[in-house]
Amino acid sequence: MMREIMTTADRVMARTYLRQPIVITRGEGTTVWDADGKAYTDFVAGIAVCNLGHAHPGVAKALCDQAGRLFHVSNLYYTQPQTELAAWLVDHSFADRVFFCNSGAEANEAAIKLARRYFHEKGEARHRIVSAEKSFHGRTMATLSATGQDKIKKGFQPVLGGFDFVPFNDIEAMKAAVTQETCGVILEPIQGEGGIRLPNPGYLEAVRRLCDEAGILLIFDEIQTGIGRTGKLFAHEHYGIAPDIMTLATALANGLPIGAMLARESVAAAFGPGAHASTFGGTPVITAAALATLRALTEEGIIEKAAETGAYFRERLRALKNRHPKEIVDVRGKGLMIGMELDIAGAPLVDACRERGFLVNCIQENILRLAPPLIIETAAVDALVDCLDDLLTNMRIQEKE
Repeated sequence: MMREIMTTADRVMARTYLRQPIVITRGEGTTVWDADGKAYTDFVAGIAVCNLGHAHPGVAKALCDQAGRLFHVSNLYYTQPQTELAAWLVDHSFADRVFFCNSGAEANEAAIKLARRYFHEKGEARHRIVSAEKSFHGRTMATLSATGQDKIKKGFQPVLGGFDFVPFNDIEAMKAAVTQETCGVILEPIQGEGGIRLPNPGYLEAVRRLCDEAGILLIFDEIQTGIGRTGKLFAHEHYGIAPDIMTLATALANGLPIGAMLARESVAAAFGPGAHASTFGGTPVITAAALATLRALTEEGIIEKAAETGAYFRERLRALKNRHPKEIVDVRGKGLMIGMELDIAGAPLVDACRERGFLVNCIQENILRLAPPLIIETAAVDALVDCLDDLLTNMRIQEKE
């Protein structure tokens, strides 16, 4: 059955993904099963999406209950689930207004448009946005244009203008990039696709001061870092600052498609009726599931658990680095957003882990990204670390032979 599904998929689907050779048919908690019945402990979580794990009963119930009442009526009308979700996000963040869409890329599109529109409404000719090298903000034309990775843009040139790029963690370079045409800065508080790269002490605070002094907007792309992934609801909370605009997606509905752009009232006011829209943004079914997700994360202590488990995970990985200093360059992260940089190619480790029943992800060719559901237990962490230890040891032995 599994081979038949993969063969059919390879025949009929666009070849935009390099998929692992398994067909996942079922999930529960931190475990998924393939079509042949083999179980895997999931350290990918849909790429930092299923923070509550797979098939969470509370989210499933909210989804099914709402599906039995109302699917969609468009944003021409008010709906209760959408309103309740927006109110929850406002009550738990710096923001005053929320715009719903369907993905992280759409949320970033909205943020880019809002930043430009804000200054247009003020009568100021500011339209350029400063972004970081190695950033990732999406794959639409505007968001890939805002992304600081050439490989994402390959074959799509000319990309949209209006973006300037500086090294992440270089505040002097950012100061030099800000001009009278700059309307904002867009940053991931922790770079995800770029390699789990953390800000240096004081860097984000300095960016906030720069934006205030220059009178421009700070946009935090929290699509991967938000919703508890780093051990706080939003990653910027670790640094004691807040942006003017924030984007969310991935984990917001624990695997269902939703994005959100949040903004302060003074900024959000630039989006009047007709300025921006999304046909499916914030449908009743998806927002009901998202609200159930957020309540579970915050009311059941799961975010705090993620902080504790993440610290334990990084400690175990650093001990592993001490055992394999030639193969492991660095271990870094916050909460359960963890990167292990290797001095070897990561793909063989991904394959070997899968064969042993662990799903892990490799980015930038040599960085294992470990982003399990936030409910992962330390026993599962120990099992993966022991597996990696064994694999790296065997690789070293084979090299000597």
